[in-house]
Amino acid sequence: MPGIVFDLSKTDGNGRSGAISTSRGEIRTPAFMPVGTAATVKAMLPWSVRETGADILLGNTYHLMLRPGADRIGRLGGLHKFMGWDGPILTDSGGFQVMSLSSLRKITEDGVRFQSHIDGRSEFLSPERAMQIQRLLGSDIQMVLDECPALPAPESTIEASLNLSMRWAARSKAAFGQQPGRACFGIVQGGTIAKFRQRSAEALREIDFDGYAIGGLAVGEGQSAMFETLDATLPHLPSDAPRYLMGVGKPDDIVGAVVRGIDMFDCVLPTRSGRNGQAFTWDGPLNLKNARHADDNMPIDAACRCPACRQFSRAYLHHVVKAGEIIASMLVTWHNLTFYQDLMARLRAAIAGSETKVFAASFQSRYGAANEA
Repeated sequence: MPGIVFDLSKTDGNGRSGAISTSRGEIRTPAFMPVGTAATVKAMLPWSVRETGADILLGNTYHLMLRPGADRIGRLGGLHKFMGWDGPILTDSGGFQVMSLSSLRKITEDGVRFQSHIDGRSEFLSPERAMQIQRLLGSDIQMVLDECPALPAPESTIEASLNLSMRWAARSKAAFGQQPGRACFGIVQGGTIAKFRQRSAEALREIDFDGYAIGGLAVGEGQSAMFETLDATLPHLPSDAPRYLMGVGKPDDIVGAVVRGIDMFDCVLPTRSGRNGQAFTWDGPLNLKNARHADDNMPIDAACRCPACRQFSRAYLHHVVKAGEIIASMLVTWHNLTFYQDLMARLRAAIAGSETKVFAASFQSRYGAANEA
């Protein structure tokens, strides 16, 4: 069988809604993937994540190759069994983490040698090794290895990185080979330079992937530059394949990207914020550490379906956040992931009803009007 089947059921302007069919279930798009970097969505149980409305999770090659090791996970039955999640899993190849976490990295044509951020051990990741690790993990959607330069950088540096990433993409696709029921996505690079993004998109189309990701954004370039880069990139990607914006992001970033034609997202923000006492709401983020919540008997959001909102007050959440209780991370993370999935559901409904721009304008006006530090 093919790796995935993408059914684009409705478009509204550039916004798209549909579904990605995999051997492990359907992914409704636009979709947000909770991040389970080390085979766990932090502070959540797998069935709790499913209850938020998530169809797919993300795992990470870099972290899993270092601990507990892809060979071990493979021997134990693969990542799905290992982490207790029976739905689709996408694995990032680790290129971004090599750039952001590891020290003393040395990039050559063959791959990248780097020091583990855990114990300083020397490690090597090549396009072939990245795909081998993902095959051992058994992920449903596997990403090519790319080189992700830190921005800002000289144009010559971005161009050289782009060219290397395209050569690595071809090697990754060849190493992926034939894996019935699994898919391989290419990653568009090129900084915020439109001509490089176009060149990268066209090169990946020539290689022919099951889906196309946009990488190298949400790294400090700002929302306007990110949106301009998407506008320059998306027209050069095939309309009949999923489009994945990696590492994004903030709710208003997601809404703006969906309006432009993105289908898939991932970000650590809802879980990381949950562990730090920040709750996302339709009126902007809420800092539960703030003393003004100490006597507030209202929930985070009276209309929210999550356990934190159904059963607990802001006053209680303020207390457990300030006390450092584990339940605080659990409840606020559950709320945040529910908010993100509800946002995606509303975006899908807006596209289906040809109201994408109306919804986006309404959301941006309300969300941006009352942000709490």
